[in-house]
Amino acid sequence: MQGRKIKLLVLILLFTTSAAFCQSEALKSVVNNLAFYKQKKDLKYLASAKKSVDSLITTRADSSDLQKMVYRAIVNSSILYLDSLNKLHQPAAFFNQTVELVDNLAANKKIYRYQPEIEYARHCLANVYIRRGFAYMRSSDFGNALLQFMEARRCAPSFKELNSYIAYSYNRLGNLHDAAKYYTNLTGNDSAKTEYVEAASYNYQAIGDTAAALEIIKKARRALPADRSLLLDEANIYNNSKNYRALEPLLPELLDMNPGNADIAFVAADCYDHLNQYDKAESLYLHAIELNNSAYDPIFNLGLLYLKQAESKKGKNSAENMARSAQWLEKVNEISPNDVKCLRVLQLVYTKTGNQEQGDRVNNKLKELTNQ
Repeated sequence: MQGRKIKLLVLILLFTTSAAFCQSEALKSVVNNLAFYKQKKDLKYLASAKKSVDSLITTRADSSDLQKMVYRAIVNSSILYLDSLNKLHQPAAFFNQTVELVDNLAANKKIYRYQPEIEYARHCLANVYIRRGFAYMRSSDFGNALLQFMEARRCAPSFKELNSYIAYSYNRLGNLHDAAKYYTNLTGNDSAKTEYVEAASYNYQAIGDTAAALEIIKKARRALPADRSLLLDEANIYNNSKNYRALEPLLPELLDMNPGNADIAFVAADCYDHLNQYDKAESLYLHAIELNNSAYDPIFNLGLLYLKQAESKKGKNSAENMARSAQWLEKVNEISPNDVKCLRVLQLVYTKTGNQEQGDRVNNKLKELTNQ
């Protein structure tokens, strides 16, 4: 989010006259200066437009003239939006005064005559609020950033991108529940961005609402069935909650999409292991080890798998599996010589096989590590 380019509202400038404004001779200078700015992009024309419109509003009657005040709102809000460095030297109160003006006009029961014009002014102000919000973000003042984005949303409620700015601010403030709510607002259609879906899911998981997190991911996957990230997110939710029955149907696609990923191979192996599908588990543990032969977990789990198989079978197969278990557990011991968990399993294996010499070695190491 911090590295993302600031997205402002796309505005269709109203620097051409409407039928209503064309009828007013008094406003011609204002209209012309706005048109000149649109052509030449020179701030002096905005300054001239402001001077012209201000000259038309000198009495109480002028201040009650809806048409003149709407045009003042257009000029002032345009200056605030377009003159971001305040080269025209507007006073500090200029922004708040313009906000108040636009709010009052929006509440006028006759404003429907100038709906496009007032929407333009509100969108200009929304852009200013967004700009101010990101300025606060850059200084890590997420409380004030949130206030600015909320005001922008009030001015431009249809600008969905604001939900992501609000959600991010809530997230940085530690309010994960509201962050999740605003990210969810961005996931309500089939064109929702994966990053918003994942952010909403993450926040729901962080507050312990796994069901909501899963619902968002599954809905997005129906719209984007080929998205690897969403598939992995759903699989991670099942894996983290140890819901291996739900995880199992995802494994073939997950493995096909990630053939060289040792972590995914391990997750799949572990799932099959818990479902007592030992042949599949063994194959995938070996594949995970092939991809990363220094990883602790797949090697340790493979040692445990052979131990389980040895205890569930009799005769030759039992002895072979017990030997394989010892072989892989010794490899774990090479990777992590002081790992007590592995040493305790090795102790059990050598006790069952009657290998006193190796059993004594392991027992002595355990005494050294545990002071027993």
